[in-house]
Amino acid sequence: MRFDDRFLDEIKSRLRLSDVIGKTVKLRRQGREYVGLSPFNKEKSPSFFVNDDKGFYHDFSSGKHGDLISFLQETERLSFVEAVERLAGEAGLALPEPDPEAAVQEKRRQSLTDWLDTAAAWFEAELRRPAGAAAREYLIRRGLPESEWARFRIGFSPPARTALKDYLVAKGALPRELAAAGVMIVPDDGGEAYDRFRDRIIFPITDPRGRIVSFGGRAMDPKARAKYLNGPDTELFDKGRVLYGLPEARKLLHAGGDAAAVVVVEGYMDVIACQRANIAAVAAMGTSLTENQMELLWRLHPEPTLCFDGDRAGMQAASRAMDRALPHLQSGKSFRFAIVTGGKDPDDILREQGATALKAQLAATTPFIDALFTRERDAGPLETPEQRAGLKQRLRAAAKTIADADLAVAYRDTLQERLTTLFQVAKPAFQPDRPFQKGKWNRNSPPPPTSARPESRDAARRLAASIEPVAAALARQAIADPAVLDDHLEAIQSRGFGDPALDGLSKEIIRLRLEAEHLDTEALRRHLAEAGFSTLLIDVDRAAAHAGAPFPKDDVTLAAARSQWSYAFEVLNRVAALEDALKLAKRDLAGGDSASVLMALKTERDRLRRAIRTGSIWTGDADS
Repeated sequence: MRFDDRFLDEIKSRLRLSDVIGKTVKLRRQGREYVGLSPFNKEKSPSFFVNDDKGFYHDFSSGKHGDLISFLQETERLSFVEAVERLAGEAGLALPEPDPEAAVQEKRRQSLTDWLDTAAAWFEAELRRPAGAAAREYLIRRGLPESEWARFRIGFSPPARTALKDYLVAKGALPRELAAAGVMIVPDDGGEAYDRFRDRIIFPITDPRGRIVSFGGRAMDPKARAKYLNGPDTELFDKGRVLYGLPEARKLLHAGGDAAAVVVVEGYMDVIACQRANIAAVAAMGTSLTENQMELLWRLHPEPTLCFDGDRAGMQAASRAMDRALPHLQSGKSFRFAIVTGGKDPDDILREQGATALKAQLAATTPFIDALFTRERDAGPLETPEQRAGLKQRLRAAAKTIADADLAVAYRDTLQERLTTLFQVAKPAFQPDRPFQKGKWNRNSPPPPTSARPESRDAARRLAASIEPVAAALARQAIADPAVLDDHLEAIQSRGFGDPALDGLSKEIIRLRLEAEHLDTEALRRHLAEAGFSTLLIDVDRAAAHAGAPFPKDDVTLAAARSQWSYAFEVLNRVAALEDALKLAKRDLAGGDSASVLMALKTERDRLRRAIRTGSIWTGDADS
């Protein structure tokens, strides 16, 4: 039996590779991958890796590499057909019936795909012709230079009623094919077919494999009935199963490594802005996220970030997304929320403030449960017993909507703890002597004391004074909030916290973070003390006191603290990178404009050093 690519893609979209392989191979998560012992060779150290994002496994001990179909063929000696039949059953898909028309249908689908690709090339060419002058000006005004247009295959549809139709028909297309592809409209009264997209900037929409399946268009006329227009659902395009920008987002996730996250934004230009800033971003097709789209996102990342504007409409959209997602949450499948402040969207932030500011805003995320509690708490006054009981009922009802029974109980219990703390009718959820308790962070608690080895106070002061205060503040906060490390593991592994005196400490912290399944502040400090870092931890606390860091303070939220930490860490990394560049420039540059290159590098390094010295590193002003 022959299976077309669409059927095989549907199987792979419904089954997570690690779930299929995890039935026979014990896997543990390591960054964005899973690792386990080879199913092909006997070994003591894990060398078998599974990557859900890329949809393949690789076994270093045997060199074998493949997808979920080939895994069953290799491990269970199944034929290709047998493997597909098994997986189709697990995915709940009926096998396609032998159909003599199947080849004809596949040929028709390929023909539609070819016409869409031809249309995309025509749109791109029209953008550069005289008719596209206003569209070009608009794109440049929005901060999207011509050098980026080809990367996203941006085009323009002229105002003429049948311009695209005339071009494609002259190439051999039939109007009914173009209507089936979604680029042509055939009136119900039998009138002449005409172009769906007219006087619009065009954004090609692709499937997960990068094939064009439809288009989106942004109207140039401010009086147009629809500012944005997507193509209709067709046999190629199902708007509930497609995410705009997905293929490019996968590439950025792969390039970004374990620290990379995926962000869901609201529009085409926001996706493009994020991807230009090397942020893996996608967008739904103008509707709330569907279950299929959520599954696509969770194949990319266990906690995608949903980004919304900070205005009323953005808050309403965030609330709808929350309600839509709640029933589908599971362990390893959740969302975080990011709110873009100042009435801006990601495109505005990139254009006006730069990539670093955009990354910082999108990194300031709120866990799902925090966003849920805040929404219900702020839904109305809580002055009377009836109002407080109403909040309790809403929180219980929200937890009950979660289909995963264990997670529903965990949500119910955690929400009850927060409710108790809010009304102050029971002991506080955060114990004052435990900054990390059951996964919660108490920003008001000081770090637990660490015993020092016997040594002179003068020597301790000298060592503390020799540590860069900002680097010390980053190290101290990483110990107080170990989760802040997760987005920066590779960078910390290679560069530490920005001061060579802390390199050994940083490597030990990373090792412990990777090896321990549950590592809170108290456990981390205990392990570090046992590893011989007790004195250094005291010196770190002393040096950090002079850094002017905003955490831990009563008025600094956990999300804000993590955003400020990430920004400061990135600035220190940039200083280190500039130092390396200066060394290379001094060694390799000779004559010509080498002096200007060196001066530019020194100027930028000194500017960032000044931001570190003055404390503006904590406010984001290092980019100004």
